[in-house]
Amino acid sequence: MPEGPPIIITVAPNGARKTRADHPALPITPAELAEEAQRSLAAGAAMIHLHVRDEHGKHSLDVARYRDAIAAIRERVGKQLIIQVTSEAVGVYSADQQMEMVRELRPEAVSLAIRELCPQGAEQRAADFFSWLASECIAPQYILYSVEDVVRFEVLRDSGVVPGECPSVLYVLGRYGDGEDASVAQLRPMLAASRQPVIWSVCAFGAAEAACMELAAKLGGHCRVGFENNLLLASGETAPDNSALVAQLVASVASQGCPIASPVQARELMGLA
Repeated sequence: MPEGPPIIITVAPNGARKTRADHPALPITPAELAEEAQRSLAAGAAMIHLHVRDEHGKHSLDVARYRDAIAAIRERVGKQLIIQVTSEAVGVYSADQQMEMVRELRPEAVSLAIRELCPQGAEQRAADFFSWLASECIAPQYILYSVEDVVRFEVLRDSGVVPGECPSVLYVLGRYGDGEDASVAQLRPMLAASRQPVIWSVCAFGAAEAACMELAAKLGGHCRVGFENNLLLASGETAPDNSALVAQLVASVASQGCPIASPVQARELMGLA
């Protein structure tokens, strides 16, 4: 079977909302995130999608907390794993606060929800911020939650708000907490709405995560798995930790004849080399 392009596997170990009531092994502290990063790297992940929490376990964009978590991960795995921080609002942070965090932290990579950072009427502010990211060599990944988001993203590219010839996007299948689990049927319409080249990845909420990842890899996309989106293995059993979901994905991708991207290859694909 011929090999396709290497697949970037990202682990999203905790997200903004789940607690240890959802899973006792949910990593929250810097030390726990570092341990999970080490396990997931060994299992085949090239990037970690990082959320931090406040003293009450709530979603936080606090720069000091991010720095503590990043330092702990770097102490465990060195520069091997790409660390992508989230700028997600979660109904708490304004667009200005999200951008201020990124400007102060200057992370290696960051995820950005287009609908949060670039609502109608805020195009110039977003364009200035996206241009600054490029000047600082910070790798953005634009989060798209629907076909409508994809269509708007195309308009923003046409108008020059989103820079770059082949930006990175994440197609989000399903939703958190509203009963809409992901299905494989949600992916193709989003792909069809994208007219220009992108480096695309997929995450999927709920038990269909494994099936959605299999389809994404088959179609040439990259994959994000982890407790932020799903706690279950393809068998229906609860995964013991995030690295088990990574290992399951590695086996699935390998069975399709696709190689797994190393962190070095992932950096090259994301323009971070």
